[in-house]
Amino acid sequence: MNNIRKAVALISGGLDSMLAAKTIMAQGIHVEGINFYTGFCVEGHTHAIRNKDQAKPKRNNALWVAEQLGIKLHIIDIVEEYKQIVLKPKHGYGAHLNPCLDCKIFMVKKAREWMEENNFDFIITGEVIGQRPKSQRKVTMPIVAEQSGANERLLRPLCAKNLAPTLPEWEGWVQRELLHNFSGRSRTPQFALAKQFAIEDFAQPAGGCCFLTNEHYSAKLADLWKTRGKREYELDDIMLLKIGRHLRPAPHFKLIIGRDEGENNFLEGYRSQFVNLRPISHVGSLALIDGEPTAEDIYLAAQIVARYGAGRTENKVTIEVNSQGGATWPLEVTPMAANAILQQWYV
Repeated sequence: MNNIRKAVALISGGLDSMLAAKTIMAQGIHVEGINFYTGFCVEGHTHAIRNKDQAKPKRNNALWVAEQLGIKLHIIDIVEEYKQIVLKPKHGYGAHLNPCLDCKIFMVKKAREWMEENNFDFIITGEVIGQRPKSQRKVTMPIVAEQSGANERLLRPLCAKNLAPTLPEWEGWVQRELLHNFSGRSRTPQFALAKQFAIEDFAQPAGGCCFLTNEHYSAKLADLWKTRGKREYELDDIMLLKIGRHLRPAPHFKLIIGRDEGENNFLEGYRSQFVNLRPISHVGSLALIDGEPTAEDIYLAAQIVARYGAGRTENKVTIEVNSQGGATWPLEVTPMAANAILQQWYV
């Protein structure tokens, strides 16, 4: 081990980072993976909860990739540090509230710190020029290397031949001719390389691995900031934004309604923190009320919850209301009363 060069690979759980690591491992480099948990990760969360995603494998793809590669994976919680990246991105946002360039700089910087602390030699990522409009462009690649402090110790194996040589190439640790020249959004070269490496199973690309790239999620986060009058969040806030229907009938309160059994089960863990409602005369969803609802607001919320349950066409549905203080009482409501103006409340 003392004579073997060592690289730390940013492992997202997708095919690109898997192929980048495999490419470097094939050259005799010792590779270990690093995965950063921000709280905004898509994989391993929503599809593990919702009933509609039962066909998908229930796995943490980063851990699974590490297992397939036979490497150690270091998972690092950066939830608190990452807040400043989300709230005040130096390079701005992408199409939504995604601070992609700042995010990449931050993660490579953290990987550099880990590399130095653990006596590794260089960093590898699965980036491909032109694949992402904000952070993976030829003009932004040098910005990431420079502002992260990684500089010439940052190697992108999948598109290295389209970039200037790096330290691992100068020093002969890796052979440049065995690296790749991928570019653009086409996945064809990656699929061909996966076949070459006999990789048959991998996470399919699905619009990124971060909820901040999602238009609807970003709208809910913006709504949270607007109604609270300040740009901040806690981990519970951003976890709940991933779950359920979010409806805001009034500025001072919002409803979070489970969409299936999996989401209802997840929301159960938050019942003690919110006024909550559920149908007891018919099958229906659990709902949390986020805010300061009045008695009139709770009655309206009960009508909405009834509207999304099995009793939606009935004249009367009984809803059980549970206060944060532990008090419980039934409300009889008419679900159809919520129909006329329901759509305008979606966050």
